[in-house]
Amino acid sequence: MSYWTDAHCHLQDRFFEGAPDAEAALAATLTRTYEAGVRRAVVIGTDRESSTQALALVQRDSPVELYATVGLHPHDAASDLAPVAALARSKPPRLVGIGECGLDYYYEHSTRGDQMKSFAAQIGLAHELDLALVIHARDAFDDLFAVLDAEGIPARTVIHCFTGTPAEAEGCLARGMDLSISGVVTFKNAETLREAVKRIPLERLHVETDSPFLAPVPHRGRPNEPAMVSIVGAFVAELRGEEESLVRQETWKNTARLFNLPL
Repeated sequence: MSYWTDAHCHLQDRFFEGAPDAEAALAATLTRTYEAGVRRAVVIGTDRESSTQALALVQRDSPVELYATVGLHPHDAASDLAPVAALARSKPPRLVGIGECGLDYYYEHSTRGDQMKSFAAQIGLAHELDLALVIHARDAFDDLFAVLDAEGIPARTVIHCFTGTPAEAEGCLARGMDLSISGVVTFKNAETLREAVKRIPLERLHVETDSPFLAPVPHRGRPNEPAMVSIVGAFVAELRGEEESLVRQETWKNTARLFNLPL
């Protein structure tokens, strides 16, 4: 029997602020995740607060195996990286990656210069600690590749929520990176992405929710959650003409390799 892994999600307190009881809402989310055949989830840090919360969250009792990353999102690239780096260097239990970090030229909430500087520093941190690197990339692949080529790409690196073109996918794959696919692949206007997904070698493919964002069709517009990674995975399998069980089995292995988890 194989299971799904949600390679990238956000389950921190801030994402349950509207719930009458945030703890109960999280517990219910994790129960639904387990019942959907999802047995692992990687909770992603994007700043000091969310990284601290991710590390605390993965220590809780849960029906689903939880792991954490710490990082500074490109939206917050002007912020001080030192507290996030200190968290990583303390080597807490179940810390498996650095990020999400990278470049976002769609919103540009931080200057491009600040984004590249912060990204380069976090690449260095992943090298230093031998942790996976989790990358956010939007409308910025030329500069992204330039920074990665200059700093050296960690052996275990993934582009999360890949939404690029087939050519951009080839550029990532040629550099040894993995690609993680979210619910965006199910959207009506994602034909270019679907063409790219067909070309990703199965051994370099991951599936994720990026919850609570980007819920897949038919749930688009609603809050996302890790249980829905099974919907993303089933859609990807059908798109690629592969058995769902095969995609489930291989993405489990791939994410275990990426984050150095037991099979």
